[in-house]
Amino acid sequence: MNVIQVEKLSKTFGHVTALDGVDLKVQAGEVYGYIGPNGAGKTTTIRVLLGILKASAGSAKVLGQDAWTDAVDIHRRIAYVPGEVNLWPDLTGGEVIDLFLKLRGSDNRNRREELLQRFDLDPRKKCGTYSKGNRQKVALVAAFASDADLYILDEPSSGLDPLLEKVFQDCVREVKEEGKSVFLSSHILSEVERLCDKVSIIRQGKIIETGTLSELRHLTRISVGVQTRVPIVGLHDVSGVHDIQKEGDWVSIQVDTERLPDVMKHLSQFEILRLESGPPTLEDLFLRHYRSTGGAS
Repeated sequence: MNVIQVEKLSKTFGHVTALDGVDLKVQAGEVYGYIGPNGAGKTTTIRVLLGILKASAGSAKVLGQDAWTDAVDIHRRIAYVPGEVNLWPDLTGGEVIDLFLKLRGSDNRNRREELLQRFDLDPRKKCGTYSKGNRQKVALVAAFASDADLYILDEPSSGLDPLLEKVFQDCVREVKEEGKSVFLSSHILSEVERLCDKVSIIRQGKIIETGTLSELRHLTRISVGVQTRVPIVGLHDVSGVHDIQKEGDWVSIQVDTERLPDVMKHLSQFEILRLESGPPTLEDLFLRHYRSTGGAS
């Protein structure tokens, strides 16, 4: 079953096209990454899924229901965390969490207390005194303490320090182990890479790539660093080699994945003393796409 199914989704604001024929399918039990720079269309997509915005064209279904006409029913089964959390300033963090849990019909006090400790949040303080990071913690505790079928997270770790970002990532893994689904919008590529089963990259309202991490990695390059006894020559003539950089006797290159055996055969002629290679990251893929299409603006 697809917990999210979006087909040919478009959204315009006057003469501005925010989404242009977006297709998405998120399966049950899947952590799905949705990446792109600010202004690419990530938040607009999420607002359509939440029933906050009505699509100009196409369809969006969440948990098998229409995102616009069945929004009230859908919200009973989802948890949402925005990237910029605004809270009632005169309520305490604990009161806000309890309110959200009651709205979702959840009352797991043990889970609530556990998450407060893990996120190091004092629930007795009023929200008006909270920093951005603490406001984010309130939303995350409220989300992960609820028994949702789908978690929609829009830049959820914004404002968290590295230790708490790891706590967040652990929470995502835990709900996945319970068979729940997560739709994670982010521009933190390392976060998406650690957590997600499948990824879509959006640029200027259009999906430019979709696939599992292994599928996407075939489209990018491997970083190779090498030190040899004999100076390397002829690299510029080897197919699949890019971005050659030399620093003393250390040579760094980018290699198209499918050309790696040929490149290694060439390098071995020069008596390899030290070799380092790393798998391509989502960041490599992301930057490659944006350079090829004229920048990330």
